[in-house]
Amino acid sequence: MRRRALASAAAAALLALPLSGCGLNAMSAPSESLTIYASRPDDIGGGVLKDFEKAHPEYAGKVRVLTIGAQEVLERIRAESRSPQADVWWGGTSQQFDQGVDAGLLARPPRDVVERVPAKYRGERDLWLGEMRMAQLFVYNDRMMRARDVPRDWDDLLEPAYRNKILIRDVAASGTMRSVWTAMIDREAKKKGGSVGAGYDWLKRLDANTKEYTASPTDLYLRLQREEAPLSVWNLQDILVQRAKGIAMKPRVPASGAPMLLDGVGKVKGGPNGKAADAFLRFLLRQDTQRRLAQETYQLPTVPLEKEPKWLASLHLKEMPVDWRRISRHETKWITHWSEHIKGRG
Repeated sequence: MRRRALASAAAAALLALPLSGCGLNAMSAPSESLTIYASRPDDIGGGVLKDFEKAHPEYAGKVRVLTIGAQEVLERIRAESRSPQADVWWGGTSQQFDQGVDAGLLARPPRDVVERVPAKYRGERDLWLGEMRMAQLFVYNDRMMRARDVPRDWDDLLEPAYRNKILIRDVAASGTMRSVWTAMIDREAKKKGGSVGAGYDWLKRLDANTKEYTASPTDLYLRLQREEAPLSVWNLQDILVQRAKGIAMKPRVPASGAPMLLDGVGKVKGGPNGKAADAFLRFLLRQDTQRRLAQETYQLPTVPLEKEPKWLASLHLKEMPVDWRRISRHETKWITHWSEHIKGRG
C-alpha cells in the first residue's frame, strides 16, 4: 500500500509541474499550436524548430518545447495520460518508447511518415520511429589528459589510475546513461554465465572511480571544461557539437565497440494538436532535414541518405553487440538496483 501511495503521489507531482516555468503554458495554448516534450539539447533541436516554423508559418510563434531528461519525458507523458498536454515526444531510447507503447501513450504517425524510416528502426506496430542512432563512448578533456592516457576499452575505466578522474551524468534521469549502464550489466552477465550480479559488481568498481554524478548534460560539460575531472562517458553527437563550440571535449571509441542506441520520436496519443504533430513529424523525417542534421549536428540518421557525412569516416565507429530487447525487459529493475545499492557507495 505504501508503494502504491508513493507512486500516486509521484504521478500527482508530475502533473502539477508548471509548464510556464519552461516557457510553456498548456492551459492557455492557442489553437493550431504544437507542444513538444523533448530530451534534445536546444543547440541541436532549436535549429529544427526554427526551420519548421519557416516551412509552416501557420505555427510561427506557436511551438512550445519542454526540454528535460529522456526518462523524465516518459514519466511526464505517463502522468498526463488521462489529459495529454504534449503532441510530440521527441528523443528517447527504444526501451523508453517501448514502455510508452506498453502504457498506451502513443498514436501511429501517418503512413507516409512511417515509410520514410526502414522497418528495422521502427517500434512495435509502428507506434514510434527511430530518428537517429547514437554511439555511446568515452569523452575526455584533451587539455587535461593526453590521448595515450585515455582508456582503450571499457574495463580500463576500472583501473586505479582513473580514481576520481571520471564524471558521470546522473544515470536514473538520463536515457543515454540508463542505456549505457544496462548495456554494461548485460555485457558482464553474458561473460559470467548470465549472472546479473557480475554486471552490478562491474558498476560498483566504476562507482569507486567516479568523482561525481552531474545533474544534467550542461553540468557535465561545465565540469569537464572547468577541469574538475578529465574523463566521462557520453554520446558522440553531443561531444562533437560541444567540441565545435570550442569546449575541450574529444571522443574515443572503445576497442570492443560502442553501444549504439536508437533514439526515437513519436506522436502522443490524445494530444490536443494531432494535425500539428503530423506536420512536425513529416518535416523532421524529410531527407533534407535529416541531411542537414547529419552535416551540421553530427547526427546518424535512420532515414537513408545519398552520401555519408565526411566527419563520420574518420571516426572508425565499431558497434558493441547489445541485446536491447532483453535490456528493455529489465531496465527499470536494474537501474533501480543501481540507484539504491551502488550509486555513491564506492
